[in-house]
Amino acid sequence: MTKAFNRTNLTTKRKTLRRNLPLAEVILWNRLKGKQLEGYKFRRQYSVEHFVIDFYCPELKLALEVDGDSHYLPPHPLLGKEGNKGRLSDMQRQSQIETFGIRFLRFTNREIYENLEGVLIKIAEKIKQITSPTPPCKGGD
Repeated sequence: MTKAFNRTNLTTKRKTLRRNLPLAEVILWNRLKGKQLEGYKFRRQYSVEHFVIDFYCPELKLALEVDGDSHYLPPHPLLGKEGNKGRLSDMQRQSQIETFGIRFLRFTNREIYENLEGVLIKIAEKIKQITSPTPPCKGGD
């Protein structure tokens, strides 16, 4: 079986991406690193297959993606769906990564800039949802 996570052939790409994080990712990383959020370790620029995820918590199988403004532009009148290509390819990429049992939360740059605390609350809520024990089934006699 081939290795799917953090393949060595993507090491250089991951390092380059870590050195050139967009500002929104830097802001979020400063609140995730060092197990600051609910005590879980997140990694930057983690690869699954040939895709690179912005932030990933292996213990929870939780991926966080920060989408730049270009991901949310309406379709271009002359290009049709091509004007929204980034968003469409992100959804296809996400679907492939989800086959590994990985859950996603997506945020926009604007959410990070304008409501960082709200973003952190959403992440914390997702962590609690993932880690909370499933209630026992109610059976009837």
